[in-house]
Amino acid sequence: MESYIWFIPFLPLLGALINGIFGSALKEKAGLVANVAIFGSFVLAVKAFLAVARGATFNGDLFHWIVAGQFKAAFGVQIDPLSAIMMLVVTGVGFLIHLYSIGYMHGDPGVGRYFAYLNLFVFAMLLLVMGNNLLLLFLGWEGVGLCSYLLIGFWYHKPSAAKAGLKAFIVNRIGDVGFLIGMFLIFTTVGSLAYADIEANVAQLVNAGVLTAACLLLFVGATGKSAQFPLYVWLPDAMEGPTPVSALIHAATMVTAGVYMVARFNFLFSQSATAMAVVTIVGTFTALYAATMALVNNDIKRVLAYSTISQLGYMFIGVGVGAYAAGIFHLMTHAFFKALLFLGAGSVMHALADETNIQKMGGLYHKIKITAITFMVAWLAISGIPPFSGFFSKDEILAKAFAYHPAIWFLGLVGAVLTAFYMSRLVFVTFFGQSRVEPEVEAHIHESPPVMTIPLMVLAVLSAIGGFVGVPAILGGENRFEHFLEPVFVGAEEHLHFAHVPHSLEYGLMLISILAALAGIGLAYGMYIKGSPDPDRLAQRFSGLYKLLYNKYYVDEIYDALVVQPLLSFSRFLWRVVDNGLIDGLVNLTGRLGLLISQVLRRIQTGYVQNYAAVFVVGVLIILAYYLFS
Repeated sequence: MESYIWFIPFLPLLGALINGIFGSALKEKAGLVANVAIFGSFVLAVKAFLAVARGATFNGDLFHWIVAGQFKAAFGVQIDPLSAIMMLVVTGVGFLIHLYSIGYMHGDPGVGRYFAYLNLFVFAMLLLVMGNNLLLLFLGWEGVGLCSYLLIGFWYHKPSAAKAGLKAFIVNRIGDVGFLIGMFLIFTTVGSLAYADIEANVAQLVNAGVLTAACLLLFVGATGKSAQFPLYVWLPDAMEGPTPVSALIHAATMVTAGVYMVARFNFLFSQSATAMAVVTIVGTFTALYAATMALVNNDIKRVLAYSTISQLGYMFIGVGVGAYAAGIFHLMTHAFFKALLFLGAGSVMHALADETNIQKMGGLYHKIKITAITFMVAWLAISGIPPFSGFFSKDEILAKAFAYHPAIWFLGLVGAVLTAFYMSRLVFVTFFGQSRVEPEVEAHIHESPPVMTIPLMVLAVLSAIGGFVGVPAILGGENRFEHFLEPVFVGAEEHLHFAHVPHSLEYGLMLISILAALAGIGLAYGMYIKGSPDPDRLAQRFSGLYKLLYNKYYVDEIYDALVVQPLLSFSRFLWRVVDNGLIDGLVNLTGRLGLLISQVLRRIQTGYVQNYAAVFVVGVLIILAYYLFS
């Protein structure tokens, strides 16, 4: 394993360098370079996964990239079941998104730059999940943040895209401050940032009384990167970037980083009941809160963005209650169906001249059938309908949540109903009913080319059958996924205590979960296919609630009033008083003094020789007088 694992992250980096330097000359061939790089990385990730499945692991350093006194930062990787799964998700789903991008970005003048950024994004995420120390994780953490800024603002000539990229960058930096302080707290207590050293010295963090603080500070970073309340506001605006970028951010990279980080540091979080409770509460609130905003949004990509925020909330419920394997299981299945949903949305936009308003769609099922059918597979998966993948992963989280506290289960169940409803609304309004497409656009509706539809079909298969690797025992399965991850989380389980849930109750919870999903779908069918109750009349009847949801609880406006505008006012004050008044004042004072001195000297410099001679004589007389009378 040691001979080839280094190539897994560095192949995408090589692709990024080639496209970054020669992209303008390669033009459309840049996509081929990027795809070869990421496919090579995927093949090696599969090889590493198979080695781990046979019991092999690896933890070693390639070189030391920082040496300062006693401090040494190693460029090292850790290959275990958790990193093996993450590598497969990042490279596998990432490759399908790269392949799709060849068709989606065809003809774009910045295609070389696009594929350079895309390869760099995958490199940063691989660095994050493969590193064996917190510093390398942080390097990848910042790398995905930078790449998200570059890709969200890819079409920088659009003011909205440039603003969205900046918003993502700034909001993530706020979270990263907490993450960085948590890192320093761990390092000053333990004296190392290597995972193995931190795990071996957890007692030092406990004895120093900083364990909970360290966990919460790391989680602050996770709320930014994984778009949890209150640092979620950047993700809906991230839809300004190319649609495959949204798929990569939401499915295979970046937003899953926070969930991975909590799972990786399970040996820390599991020993702090407070930290676990905070993670669970934030995840539960975010799952429900984001789902409500998706109910009334009419932008196909923004509905999916709020869906991502909500589904990430479920992942945090999983890791928060101690069901780390369930959280990672949902991360994997979500990567399949969310990548499919975004790429499907891109295919719809491709057919409709980049239209994103679902109210200007309708009746598309028979016109772009491959896109519609694959999109509907993802819809059933995210809604939690058996036997699709989302059913198994979501149900496992809800079962563990019930064992943790029934209130968490109930709120998660409400979120599941809302998820099924808003995703059904999206499907019914987009693909069924009467066509509301503009006539000039409708005349040119066409299915996407094979380079775009093949990734959709592959992801549809994964979304349909991906859950079977985690079939629970009560359904006659062995839950191979949980058993595969068991060595990673075995230490944490000693500190976790779940209430016993009888099999009969588990069956009951599963049935309730299925009925909840069907209720959400049925309600959406009645409203948007049958027209009873009428959605428009409901919106008028509950206009206050509708406006509140449509305007996203006015959180952006509140942040603008309480944070952005005061900071801008303070910045303007500093500019006027400190920059203009003090700094520029001192510079200008120096200039004025020079001018004053020059004016005095100018009076002496008359240009008349007799004046200079007189001054010379007077000077000589003064010197003589000094020597004669001293």
